[in-house]
Amino acid sequence: MESGAEAFLSMRTADGRTLGYHKMGSGPVLVCHPGGPGFSSLYFGDLAGLWERFTLVLLHPRGTGTSGRPKDPRAYQIEDYVSDVEELRVHLGLERLLLLGHSHGGVVALAYAARHPGTVERLVLASTLARFGEPQQEAMREGMDKRSGQPWYPDAVAALEEEQEGKFSSDEELAQLTFRELPLYFAHYGAAEAGYLDTLKAETLNADALKLFNKEIFERFDLRGELGAITAPTLVITGEEDFICGPVCAEEIASGITGAKKVIVGDAGHMIFIEQPEEFEREVADFLEESTA
Repeated sequence: MESGAEAFLSMRTADGRTLGYHKMGSGPVLVCHPGGPGFSSLYFGDLAGLWERFTLVLLHPRGTGTSGRPKDPRAYQIEDYVSDVEELRVHLGLERLLLLGHSHGGVVALAYAARHPGTVERLVLASTLARFGEPQQEAMREGMDKRSGQPWYPDAVAALEEEQEGKFSSDEELAQLTFRELPLYFAHYGAAEAGYLDTLKAETLNADALKLFNKEIFERFDLRGELGAITAPTLVITGEEDFICGPVCAEEIASGITGAKKVIVGDAGHMIFIEQPEEFEREVADFLEESTA
């Protein structure tokens, strides 16, 4: 495609759903899976300018953005998302993927790379985790305590607790909670970060996906046993101040993948591509281009 070209495209899955994606940029194809679960790729924006060096395929996971919702409200398991990535790979005609996953998308990318090792050329796991056990819980509490002096903190924590306890019954109620809690996800929350969040308020979140994850998956899933099956060169990158998927999570993942490179980005929280875009772009692009030079 031409440099800077942009398109909103879709495919039909084997079970009849529409799976949408946003394609932008030029160069080697980089498939990108966003987090949530229940968020589309809207929050990626231009992914710190990576479109200038890669053709970004920004997937809208099932039930988000332009992707249809599965008939089964429980069809948001990790393996369901993995299956969608594999169908997308085939649809794109790619023998092997450059694959990036952020947050819950990193969980999906990790699982995909472990279960389809022959189809991943290089893997980027950004601001993600292999499980949420006691070390991660402790790091989360410490990260939240660092923010406790901020005026928005009490409301953000209350919203986070309500969201994690599933105290929402619609997409709209989930959106209200999410935008109250999101200040926690930045190392520093000010006018620029608030402005970024304002650009996302047209997003329709998927309450079914997040409620299932919070109730049945979040505190039970454990992918540590799959790390050794990943054969692709892997970059594990996170923000030093990420309260939920920070250095503790990155270290656990990197230590389990042979030869993995770990990068901790200073003065950044969960949204590293927004908070430190130049460093994020440099680290990710340089790592990926080792395979394309």
